[in-house]
Amino acid sequence: MASGIASAIWGLPGAAWLSNTKINVESDSTLVERCLSGDDAAWEELVRLHTRRVYGLCYRFTGKDSDAQDLTQDVFMRVFRALAGFRSTEGSFATWLTRLTRNLLIDHYRRTRNERVTDSIEEQLPRAEEGFVSVSRPDAALAGREASELLQAGLAKLSPDLRETIILRDLQELEYREIAQVLSIPEGTVKSRLNRGRAELARILKKRVG
Repeated sequence: MASGIASAIWGLPGAAWLSNTKINVESDSTLVERCLSGDDAAWEELVRLHTRRVYGLCYRFTGKDSDAQDLTQDVFMRVFRALAGFRSTEGSFATWLTRLTRNLLIDHYRRTRNERVTDSIEEQLPRAEEGFVSVSRPDAALAGREASELLQAGLAKLSPDLRETIILRDLQELEYREIAQVLSIPEGTVKSRLNRGRAELARILKKRVG
């Protein structure tokens, strides 16, 4: 089954795997059970449903498509080995997967830190998607590539705690309780960091836009 990970991830035509795939959270536990029983089709479906989330997180922390693709495959290799440890009673599969991905990114950074200018994974510049424009968020007046570049620069100026919370909420679109589980902090702290982060980001972007 593990040998089919790469083909499951990259075997879809063109960039179809990056489309806005809806994740059916209710089916995850069933898919996991089928995977553990040796059902290859269930594994391919699980990978297909969650590849976009994993790739997006990897890309925002590395800024390189090739690195993000390699890390995405590494994540699903780790998922394959650790799948028996998933407990649906302790949270959603998406939350468990996000925590696993984040841990792998930290491991990856530690292994390659000598190749980087900075000495903390939190100082990596997360890459915002061009579509990250919403009237409810501080970059509402920005658009397209300019928005992406300005947002990236703005995020880089935030503290690590605020930056990571914004990535998980506004870019990964996790629920507050899911972010709390991933970061191992109270839900109230998540909301506080998000409010402070958005306010600070708005101030930074306003100064840059002028």
